[in-house]
Amino acid sequence: MGLFDFFKKKETAPEAQEALDKGLEKTKEGFFSKLTKAVAGKSTVDDDVLDNLEEVLVTSDVGVSTTLKIIERIQERVAKDKYLSTTELNGLLRDEIQLLLAENNSNDFRNFEYGDHKPYVIMVVGVNGVGKTTTIGKLAHKLKKEGLNVVLGAADTFRAAAVDQIKLWGERVGVRVVAQAMGSDPASVAFDTLQSAVANKEDVVIIDTAGRLHNKVGLMNELGKIKNVMQKIIPNAPHEILLVLDGSTGQNAFEQCKQFTEATDVNALAITKLDGTAKGGVVIGISDQFKIPVKYIGVGEKMDDLQLFDKKEFVNSLFK
Repeated sequence: MGLFDFFKKKETAPEAQEALDKGLEKTKEGFFSKLTKAVAGKSTVDDDVLDNLEEVLVTSDVGVSTTLKIIERIQERVAKDKYLSTTELNGLLRDEIQLLLAENNSNDFRNFEYGDHKPYVIMVVGVNGVGKTTTIGKLAHKLKKEGLNVVLGAADTFRAAAVDQIKLWGERVGVRVVAQAMGSDPASVAFDTLQSAVANKEDVVIIDTAGRLHNKVGLMNELGKIKNVMQKIIPNAPHEILLVLDGSTGQNAFEQCKQFTEATDVNALAITKLDGTAKGGVVIGISDQFKIPVKYIGVGEKMDDLQLFDKKEFVNSLFK
């Protein structure tokens, strides 16, 4: 049994499902009010309805490329059934979005094993203000609840507030934090964190990094240096590079994803603040365009409102 078999546990308790439904309320309301207008006065799905649907998806921040892919698939269905009714459009759209997410999220995180990496190292990246520190704190809480020993590395040493925030989350969650003085070398903090995690036989290391989107070369060099130093302690670290994106920023989230995926080997995404926005469509578009699994979504401010992303439940909640 792998160290992280706890992800096999069903997380869709009634409270989690309720939080997901509530977190997607604004997206759902905005999307379906637009969709209702798109089919007003129409009984069958024709070119006008498809044009309107295209606009609905684009303005819901699904993204142009992904929208065109969805429209093309629906057009194929319409071509087979000339009299596809507008009442069937919701179900058809739900099925196509679910298929799209299934294609792009090959890993089902309810049945995903990390193997026997110990400690398992997660490097968290993302710009300031996206909820990166909060995500780290909530993730530490989630892992600790499952009985794992977690240590946090405060490697965003360019902002005093970042180090202080990580320390506060450490106290709140009850996990150890490794930190140095503001302005210290981030790679040195990462090195110390991994070294102490190995010595203490801890299960998970979560390393925070600076949230500056300065020039791409600088970002790449900085993250590369942190990775290289960590690999002196654990040869294949980090096992996961988690990019945190703010769902409420819509198309800006696409641009941030582009910048960070070009700068480092991002292999998992966390999309936060979905409860405060009608732009939840970014989950669909980003998953499709970048082919990187969405692993976590933030659907509220509570400690337990960082959820493992389940594509089926996400879409079912959206179309409920």
